[in-house]
Amino acid sequence: MKILILCTANSCRSQIAAGFLKSFAPKAEVFSAGTHPGTEVDPIAIRVMREDMIDLLDQQPRNVSDFLSVSFDLVITVCDNAKEQCPVFLREVKQQLHIGFEDPAGFRGSEEERVEAYRTIRDEIKQQMFILFKQLIH
Repeated sequence: MKILILCTANSCRSQIAAGFLKSFAPKAEVFSAGTHPGTEVDPIAIRVMREDMIDLLDQQPRNVSDFLSVSFDLVITVCDNAKEQCPVFLREVKQQLHIGFEDPAGFRGSEEERVEAYRTIRDEIKQQMFILFKQLIH
């Protein structure tokens, strides 16, 4: 199964979701991209994923345009902005799905409060990706 997870910057939510799906379904081909990719994966996302034994350190944000000519079994948008701006894929996409998550980068507060917000979103993404894995992939 070939899966693309899409959000705006491809620096946090889509990277987290891809990390979990790769861990749940190691035989699946899982990619992530952004409609307006950032320059690096969010350092707090890397930190909270490491707590869950998933390493995002070597990941880089990618532009969805890199994948427009690829066939996918599933394209998942994980933020509302990406859903609204989801491009038209030139090749077959068997199923598109939207599972929206709040952007933890928007949280304000102390360092520990921000990290805790990332953990909350990480856990929500983990739960939803596991449900998806059980329903569609496994």
